[in-house]
Amino acid sequence: MIQHQQMMRRLAAIDAQGFTLFEVLIAMAILALALPILLGLRNWDLNLHSRAADITAATMLAQEKLIEAELSPIYPIGETTGDFRNPPPGYQVPGDVANRAEQYRWKRIITTTPLTAVREVKIQILWQQGATDEVLEASTYVFAPTAGF
Repeated sequence: MIQHQQMMRRLAAIDAQGFTLFEVLIAMAILALALPILLGLRNWDLNLHSRAADITAATMLAQEKLIEAELSPIYPIGETTGDFRNPPPGYQVPGDVANRAEQYRWKRIITTTPLTAVREVKIQILWQQGATDEVLEASTYVFAPTAGF
């Protein structure tokens, strides 16, 4: 019985020693490698979220400009540009909408098609993303009757 108690004390003394310096260094090296990778992934995730928000906003603005073009009674061939300072067509709520999409610009390009009464309307939404210019393009076809109809 005494031998058993002595053996238990020895095992307890060995367990109470803790980690060796080598084990601590290995754990620190693993952390030193893992933390920058995890932080880099977090930054990448934030950039993707920001880009997705920009593309979603540009898509909604392009849809607005496409509807505006479809409701227009005339379709002059050529290019028109602008920004989003004015409220959208049909906007009836009073208030300040001057800065609703200040970082975005638009370009409308109307071209002919092989069918004389049909025009292609392209809408480009442009914005600055870091050091690069981003562009989202949407298009539709509209019926533009000529004088003979």
